[in-house]
Amino acid sequence: MAAALGGFGVVVLVAILTATLVGGDPRNTADREGGAPVPPATDTSITSSPSTTTSTSETTTSSETSETVEPSIITFTEGPGGGEAPTSGGEKIYRLADHPLLQNPDSGLRAVQCSLPGWQSNPQAAEAFLTAATDCLNDAWGTLLRSHDLPFEEPNLHFPAGTSYETTTCGTHEVSMAKAALYCANNLYMPYQGLQADRYGDRPGVYLALLAHEYGHHVQYVAGIFEAAWHRMNEAGGQGSPGADAVSRRLELQAQCFSGMFMGSHVGRSGPNGVNQTMLDQAWYDQETRGDGTSGTTDHGSNANYSAWWQQGSRDNRLQQCNTWNADEGSVS
Repeated sequence: MAAALGGFGVVVLVAILTATLVGGDPRNTADREGGAPVPPATDTSITSSPSTTTSTSETTTSSETSETVEPSIITFTEGPGGGEAPTSGGEKIYRLADHPLLQNPDSGLRAVQCSLPGWQSNPQAAEAFLTAATDCLNDAWGTLLRSHDLPFEEPNLHFPAGTSYETTTCGTHEVSMAKAALYCANNLYMPYQGLQADRYGDRPGVYLALLAHEYGHHVQYVAGIFEAAWHRMNEAGGQGSPGADAVSRRLELQAQCFSGMFMGSHVGRSGPNGVNQTMLDQAWYDQETRGDGTSGTTDHGSNANYSAWWQQGSRDNRLQQCNTWNADEGSVS
């Protein structure tokens, strides 16, 4: 996803389109959830590896197959604190590395029941699927945020038609290699053209991970991380500067980790019509197709890091492990 600073302090976040598929090893640990124990899965089995070791991408001109690769290792170092804006209990907390949401080593998402309709590659069916998935995201993240005494508000969901659309406060946007979906100040935009359903077809896990990434920005927004990052970007030189891009990469990679947390914590635990292992496999294989290497940008993170943070969230389901703000520079390049 690409982050740009909009007018009047609005940060626009958009998701990158994809090019190819590569392999991975989804060692999800959905049993390691925060809070009270969750009953064992009943709808689908949880495995420690993908159901296949290769994946083929459908493109308009060719297809590519790649073998399973070992996930990158994320390491952490001590870093500076977050934004200096005032904080207050029960409201947004404008901090980054030391944000209370990211401090408890045992805090993670608890699975909720999801009622996802079957995927069909047409705008109406896609809207139904993504709306049901957003309901599930609202339940899971809303419960977690309230448990940390943080505010929560459900985002407004939009499904623009065509490749160009107007937003509430972030101007006009067009679907492109660098813009598949968009989050703007409590509004989440999922244009059908940005899903690339003609390329991916019946792979709902890919679309669900994309939605969960955008929703990760909503989590940052309601928690106060979003505004603290925007403040840090301005201090670092403003839109398009190397310093602001470095901050943007940490913001984007954290949203990746949050997306992985949702998928990993819900596979096999979210009901008979919830997230299953096949969806997790589809999402896992897709992640290295996204990032600065695909879009030609410098504000999202390398494809390898884009994938590694998502996979870490999926495996560990721990908020503290999604603290990109104190990660070493190599992990957020």
